[in-house]
Amino acid sequence: MNIKKRLQEWISIQIARKPSRAILIAIITFNVVFLIIAACLLSGMVPDSAGVHGFWASAYYALSMILDAGNIQFVVADLGETGVTSVIICLVVIVIGMIAFTGCIIGYVTNAIFSFVADANAGTLALKISDHTVILNWNSRASEIVNDLVYSEDSEKIVVLVPEGRDEVEKEIRNRLADTVAQENRIVKELSSGMPFLKRRRYYRKNHFENRMTVIVREGDTFSMKPLMDISLDRAKTVIILNNDEKRGVCRYNAAEREDERMKGNATTVKTLMLVAEITSGENSADDQKIVVEVEDYDNDKDNWTMTQVQRIIEHKERLGKCNIVPIPVNQILGQLLSQFSIMPELNQVYSELFSNRGAEFYCMPADPRKPEGDREEHLSLYQFSVPLAAMESKTGWHYFYMADKENDMYRQTPWTDPGLTVRYNPDYWLPRRNVLILGHNTRMGSLMSGFESFRAEWNPAADGRDILNISVVDDEKNLERMDFYRKYSYVNAPIEADLYDRDTIYKAVNDFIDDQDGDTGILILSDDSVPVEDQDATALTYLIYIQDILTQRRAQNGGKDTERIDVVVEILNPKNYDVVHSYSVNNVVISNRYISKMITQIGDKQPLFEFYSDILTYDDPDTEDYTSKELYIKRVGDYLAEVPPHCSAASLIRAVYRAAVERNPDNLDLVLGYVTEDDRMVIFSGDQTKIMVDLKADDKLILYSNH
Repeated sequence: MNIKKRLQEWISIQIARKPSRAILIAIITFNVVFLIIAACLLSGMVPDSAGVHGFWASAYYALSMILDAGNIQFVVADLGETGVTSVIICLVVIVIGMIAFTGCIIGYVTNAIFSFVADANAGTLALKISDHTVILNWNSRASEIVNDLVYSEDSEKIVVLVPEGRDEVEKEIRNRLADTVAQENRIVKELSSGMPFLKRRRYYRKNHFENRMTVIVREGDTFSMKPLMDISLDRAKTVIILNNDEKRGVCRYNAAEREDERMKGNATTVKTLMLVAEITSGENSADDQKIVVEVEDYDNDKDNWTMTQVQRIIEHKERLGKCNIVPIPVNQILGQLLSQFSIMPELNQVYSELFSNRGAEFYCMPADPRKPEGDREEHLSLYQFSVPLAAMESKTGWHYFYMADKENDMYRQTPWTDPGLTVRYNPDYWLPRRNVLILGHNTRMGSLMSGFESFRAEWNPAADGRDILNISVVDDEKNLERMDFYRKYSYVNAPIEADLYDRDTIYKAVNDFIDDQDGDTGILILSDDSVPVEDQDATALTYLIYIQDILTQRRAQNGGKDTERIDVVVEILNPKNYDVVHSYSVNNVVISNRYISKMITQIGDKQPLFEFYSDILTYDDPDTEDYTSKELYIKRVGDYLAEVPPHCSAASLIRAVYRAAVERNPDNLDLVLGYVTEDDRMVIFSGDQTKIMVDLKADDKLILYSNH
């Protein structure tokens, strides 16, 4: 190969590999050669009388003319003396130089700036950042995670990495945060509405809500090393791996096909976790990084493939103090929540408050390993700003768990003398029979029924000797077949087959179920999560219209006497539909995705909370006789206690109920977290318990943290 061909090949390779660098070299080379030629011409052809002496002086004047054409006067001071040839040479140098030097350099720099801005917008530039939260992938729960972090006391930094749709994600985040800020400031304005103008302005300036977060959305491959390192994944404090929402814009046939495939397991989640675990377990990664990964396994009766693979990764990669992996079984948790809400609808309000970063919530702190259980009685006697709940061991050690308004409330106290209030339990108390009608289905029906099963194992039979649960299901044939028509559940009545459009059958089934019950009745409306995003909640909203129509007819017939004992719990997936559902006078609207988001946010900040949540969402193991697990219960005051307590402070009530539980059985634990009035107003005992006054009635309901 001759020299010419080799040169052509080399140039071709350089242009293909780094065209920007090749162009820069070409511009510099041409301008250097041109400047040398121009200097030689000026040195040789311009007369000495023009003041141009030698090569370097000629190069200087040539460059001066290129940068400013007016500098030609220093070379061509007198046209008659200099000569036409010299003038033409100067003009040619100016014209070519302005194009080749000034024009090319300006064009190259402009293009470089444009490319830099484009790369920054496209998210291809490396972020030098630390102590931030990374969210990998995007789904219908993701914006709620970001939204819950806005309530953090610290200025959070969040980096979102999505495979595609960066603009849509940014818009969704922007709109969600704007709604939250507007809502919070609307509340502040309402609270200050009765104040004088100046006082109102001062109050608003002091208490108005601001978004102090920094949110950066990048687009790239979530299971590729470079995009992850470009967002400083190894320096993040928390990494959240979400299941990608693949149903948006997909036809119903393809959506169903993809859902059937996903029900077998999620290989994408496993692949992403493998790479994240590899990075965060490295020697150069930050310490105490937390990886929270969503695991969507749909059928409890089969091996949970995704969870099994995640557990194997944990066994191989997790290193204490480095890579701390917490798998969140999404469907299992949602099934447990929906079953608890069906049995005790008021828990929806309670969990909505306690699972968020706003107001009262659950906290944890390291416990003394020499005395991990602590001294609950000593705490109750000294401190009045928190409720001590449990001590549990996790893989990061022993921790105390408590409910409070702020994290530092665990050991706050105020001058107060316990008046020694006493209460008496009803010795015959037992939970009454629960009647639940389920309309529709979702992909976590197995987990939902498992929640009912564990509750039944702890409380069956009811106080009247009948089965504690009485459940009926109305659904279409396909989904009834998938659940084998609920034959394995003895407490489920024969299912009623009816598709969404079989109005008469649904009306008859609902009316018959209500007529057959002699106690409180719960109606659980489920939202089908296997449909495309644009069709989500359509079935739930249709069922809601049916139920409201039925209740309206019954009120017209008997004055609503039997509708007062009916609680309607509606599951929706898209928070945008909340106002629509709430307008139908339904108090218990369950935004299921929002609960998972809140839990992920809290666990990402305080990892041991996962063990605590797992405990309170699961009733006791039916194979054990001891009530070791602790849950949140809603118990009617007139049934639970032998007599209604007198007017007292929350501090007095908490301690009186605790003492009564211990006196009855030293292994019992009953801690009052608040109460719900008969008109569904909830009061949580957060803040200074000595200042919260309680005036209970028999129909009010206590919120209890209890082992039974």
